[in-house]
Amino acid sequence: MSTVLIDADGCPVVDLTIRICRSRQIPVLILCDTAHQIQREGAQTLVFDKGADSVDFALVNRVHPGDIVVTQDYGLASMCLARQARVLNQNGLEYTSDNIDFLLVRRHENKKLLRSGKHPKGPAKRTREQDNAFAQTLGKMLTT
Repeated sequence: MSTVLIDADGCPVVDLTIRICRSRQIPVLILCDTAHQIQREGAQTLVFDKGADSVDFALVNRVHPGDIVVTQDYGLASMCLARQARVLNQNGLEYTSDNIDFLLVRRHENKKLLRSGKHPKGPAKRTREQDNAFAQTLGKMLTT
C-alpha cells in the first residue's frame, strides 16, 4: 500500500490531505522540523533538526516507488520523482518528468532576481478553488 508523505513546513493542506486519506485508509506521514512541529490525529509525525534541507533529505530517504508526496519544493519534487514517487503541490499541480525541468529553471531564475535585489510579489491568499483542485488531484492519484 502506498503512503502519502507531507513536506509539512509551510504546507496549507495538511488537514485536507489527512481527511482524504483517512476516508480511504491510506497512511499519512508528516515530516517537519523543530520550528514547525505539526501533530495531527490520523497521521504519524516525524520531527527533524532544523537545518537546510534536513526534512527534504529525510523525506527522500523514506519515499518508495508508488508513494505520493505533497510538497511545494521543486527540488524535493525532482528527487522524489527520481525515486518513482508521484508528487503534487498544495494547489493540485502534479509534478512530472514533463514539467519539473521547466519549474526548476523558473526557480533558478527567481533566485537570480532575488540576489539582484528584485523581490517578486508573494503568493495570494489561499482560495477554496485551490483546495478543490488539490483534493481532486490527490483523489485521482489515490485511485490510479
